[in-house]
Amino acid sequence: MKEKIGITACSDPMKPEFRPNMDRLCAILSDVGYEPVISNCIYPKEYGLHGTGSERAAELMKLYTDPEITAIFDISGGDMSNELLPYLDFEVIRSSEKKFYGYSDLTTILNAIYAKAGKEAVLYQIRNLLYRHSEVQRRDFINTLQKNGNDLYDLDYHFIQGTAMEGVLIGGNIRCFLKLAGTEYMPDLHDKILLLEALNTGVPQLITFLSQLKQLHAFEYVNGILLGTFTKMENEQAQPDAVTLVKEFAGSELPIAKTAYIGHGSDSKGAVIGRYYRF
Repeated sequence: MKEKIGITACSDPMKPEFRPNMDRLCAILSDVGYEPVISNCIYPKEYGLHGTGSERAAELMKLYTDPEITAIFDISGGDMSNELLPYLDFEVIRSSEKKFYGYSDLTTILNAIYAKAGKEAVLYQIRNLLYRHSEVQRRDFINTLQKNGNDLYDLDYHFIQGTAMEGVLIGGNIRCFLKLAGTEYMPDLHDKILLLEALNTGVPQLITFLSQLKQLHAFEYVNGILLGTFTKMENEQAQPDAVTLVKEFAGSELPIAKTAYIGHGSDSKGAVIGRYYRF
């Protein structure tokens, strides 16, 4: 019997033209021993949306409470995942052994799971199994989820400043992480490693986001920063670049490391929010 895994879309709805790729994804998962269970909140319905926040949260909680489902993967991204937060049952999540996987806008839910339930959640997009690096992604996925390996989470990185840092990892997409500021879903920043990455962020936006983090005293509280990819800025070779700006705002004493394997690229690996890391 194949192991069941849940597939949902807590952020923006998937476009109808994604359906062939969904079929391909389900076929890949079936080939490697899984039976995907698809939520009812994937594609647009009324007003081009795929359910209210409470409806999408209910679909997610159905996957959590289904005893046959062993893990939950969100295939969406965009803007709307924080709408679910008041409707999630964090006590159910706390008692569950299932990991939740998602990326980009799902940064809000990943960090809320850690902040409210004390559980790990994974910044990772399962759609990477479909794209350019699908062969490597499939190998790492199988070795990690089925063979107790660490391939999916094994990051190459180098230090920009400092030589070591350790702490529980929080953060993710910088724009989406900052949606949690001032809410009960924001993790405590003290002694953490802050992961930051971005997709469409340019220089002015990054300055805005870093200013907010500084005003939250993040760079005083955290033990270090792990930078993923900043896709738009790197593709456009923006100046000043993301590393320069982060160093300017964080100061010269805070350890900062960089990896090319966390972000929106199809070669991205997984980062476990809520896990203690030593870099």
